Amino acid sequence: MSTSSPLSPTPNRADAVAALTDPQRRDLYRLAADHAISRDDAATALGIPRSTVALNLDRLVDAGLLTVSYARRSGRTGPGAGRPAKLYRATDTELSATIPERHYELVGDLLAAAAEKADETGVPVRDALASEAFAAGAAIGAGAGRLEAALTARGYAPRDGQPEGAASTDLVLENCPFHVLARRHTTLICEANLEFVRGLAAATDDERTPVLAPAEGRCCVEIRASAP
Repeated sequence: MSTSSPLSPTPNRADAVAALTDPQRRDLYRLAADHAISRDDAATALGIPRSTVALNLDRLVDAGLLTVSYARRSGRTGPGAGRPAKLYRATDTELSATIPERHYELVGDLLAAAAEKADETGVPVRDALASEAFAAGAAIGAGAGRLEAALTARGYAPRDGQPEGAASTDLVLENCPFHVLARRHTTLICEANLEFVRGLAAATDDERTPVLAPAEGRCCVEIRASAP
């Protein structure tokens, strides 16, 4: 029986992709993908000034594309060994960039986990999907602090408001991270979406109630101060 919750969704990093629009930064990123490089290594390999290399490498670090470590490359230690070199290496985190933000890989992960759970336990796939979605939301929301932060990190774009014609609403979710699939398989995906948001709310100790409230142009889930 599967006991692990699905993996966290891949971060949507439009800022990281934007950092790679510069040709020099793309070349630096390719160098750092193969092995850790220093500023001197990069300047020599690409034939550009070390100061330019330093600025671009640090820009890639700020975008989350590179990590930094320090090492004495001569192998010497103690007095006279010199300062450790600052080394840059590409992260192994996958990136996605969609505007508006989408997380289709999360849905795929949930569906795969639900299918495995249904095979192992005999429960209906829809029930397995609901429990997997709630567990994933709870696991992801555990480190978020507040529900709004968890929702924002997963692309829901929450805002305070009361849309025209709706019941009293505490939070409206302006974006659906699963938009295309929710249109094609509305009931299945929206029910899983609701359980995922319920997991986020439970993990952040938020007393408000996620409910299904489909509306054109936004998420099918709303967060209400009291359930209808």
